[in-house]
Amino acid sequence: MNPVQFDTVLVLVFFIYGLAFFSLGMTLAVESGRLPALADAQLLRPLAIFGLIHGTHEWLEAYLMQAEAYGAPMPVWLPWFRLLLLITSFIFLIIFDIQVFRFHALKLEKTGYLLLSLLGLYVLFILVNAFLAIRSTNVAWFDLLNVLARYLLAVPGSILAVFALLLQAKGAPGQERPHLITHLTVAAIGFLIYGLAQIFVPKVDMFPARFINATDLRSWLGFPIQVVRAGAAILITLGLVRATQLAERERQRLAAAEQKAHLEALEQRDNLRHELLFHTVRAQEDERSRIARELHDETAQVLTAFSLNLATLRTYIDIVPETTPLVDRLQILCKQMSQELYRLVHDLRPAQLDDLGLIPAIQTLKDSYALQGLDVSMSVQGKSRRLDAIVETVLFRLIQEALNNVLRHAQIQSAQILVNFGPQEIIVKVSDGGIGFDPEKPLIPPHGWGLAGMRERVELIKGNLHIESRPGKGTTVEVIVPNSMEVVKEGS
Repeated sequence: MNPVQFDTVLVLVFFIYGLAFFSLGMTLAVESGRLPALADAQLLRPLAIFGLIHGTHEWLEAYLMQAEAYGAPMPVWLPWFRLLLLITSFIFLIIFDIQVFRFHALKLEKTGYLLLSLLGLYVLFILVNAFLAIRSTNVAWFDLLNVLARYLLAVPGSILAVFALLLQAKGAPGQERPHLITHLTVAAIGFLIYGLAQIFVPKVDMFPARFINATDLRSWLGFPIQVVRAGAAILITLGLVRATQLAERERQRLAAAEQKAHLEALEQRDNLRHELLFHTVRAQEDERSRIARELHDETAQVLTAFSLNLATLRTYIDIVPETTPLVDRLQILCKQMSQELYRLVHDLRPAQLDDLGLIPAIQTLKDSYALQGLDVSMSVQGKSRRLDAIVETVLFRLIQEALNNVLRHAQIQSAQILVNFGPQEIIVKVSDGGIGFDPEKPLIPPHGWGLAGMRERVELIKGNLHIESRPGKGTTVEVIVPNSMEVVKEGS
C-alpha cells in the first residue's frame, strides 16, 4: 500500500474515530437533559462535552492531514485551534472523573493511594523530561504541547475514567444492575485501551517520545495508532450508549412504579373518602331517626296530654266566661305545635321511607310541599320496587334538596318529579320552569354547597348527576343509578 492510499485509509479511520466520540457526546447530552436528578445530569455533562469536542478534534485533524497532503493553504491559527480542542476535551474528561469520585464520596484505600502515587510520579517524570527537552533541544512549542496534552491529560484522564466507570457500575441500582455493570465495564476497558494508546505520541526530541511514539509504532506494526484509538472509541461509545439506554429503561420503570403507587394511593384515598361519606350519611340518617322517634314518642305525647287537659279544663270554666277565649287560644296553639312537630319528624326521617319505600315517601314529601305552596306533580315509569336502603335514602334526600331549591330560588310555584324504574338503570328527575342559573359559573361558598352535597351523595351510590339549567329556562336535576351496581350493604 503506497503512502497516498494509506493516508486515504487513515482519513477514514479519523472519520470513524471522530464519529464514535461525537455520537457518544450527543447521546450523553440528550440523556443528561432528561435526567430528573441534577446530580446525575452533572455527572454526564462533562463526559458529553468531552465526546463532542474530541470528536470535532479528530475530524479537524483529518481535514488538516488532507490539506497538508494536497498542499492546500491553511490559516496559521487552525493547528493551534485543533490543539486547543484536544486539551479542552481532555480537561472535561478529568472533570468527569473528579465529579464521579466526589459524588460517590470515594474513600481511598491502599490501592487508591498507590494509583494516585504512581500517577503523581508519572506526571513528575513527564514534567522533568519536558523541562530537560526545552533546555537541551530546539523542540517546537507546538509539538511539545501536543505531546504534553496526551501525556499529562489524556493518559491520567483515561486511567481515572476506568476507575470512575467501575465505581459507577458498583453503585448501579435496580433490576438492570447486572447489565449496567457489564456495559460500564466494557466502556472502562475501552478507556483503558484508549489511555494506553495515548502513550504513543508524535515523535519529538524528548524522552520517552524519542523512543516510544506513533511514527515508530506505525513502522513496526504496519498501521497507525489511530486504528487502536478508533477501536477503543467504538468500544467506549457502545458501552456507554448501551448503559445510558439501560439507565433510561430503569428510570422509566421506577417512574411507572412511582406513578402506580401514586394512583393506588389516590384510589385508596378515594375509597376511604367513599367509606367515610357512607358512614357519615348513615350516621346522619340514624341520628335523624333517633331524634324523630324521641320527638314522636315523648314530645308528641306531652302535647297530646296537654291538649286533653285543656279540653278537660274547658268543661270546668263555664263559671268564668272570661277565660274561655284564652283556653281556646291555647288549644289552637297546641294543635299548631302538633302539626309542626309532625312535619319536623317527617322531614327528619319519614317513616314511609323505611316501611314502604321510595315512592310512598316521595308522595308524602310532595304533600308536605303542597302545604308550603309548592304544587309538585309526580309520575312513575316502569314497575316500582324496593331498592337498597342507602340508595333510597340518597334519592329521597336529593329530591328533597331539589324541591327546597325550587321553593327558595326558582321563583315559581310548581315542579315535576319523574321516577323511571328501567331494566338497566333508575332515573330520577326534578324539573321546574323557574328563573334557572348558569351551572358553569363558579359559586362562592356558602352558595353551591347544596349542589356539592348532591354530587357527594350520588357518588356514594356510584350514580351520575346531571344538572341542566339556563337563566330564564328553568332547571332539571337528573340522577342515573345503574341497577346492576351492588351498593354498600347494610352493616358493611
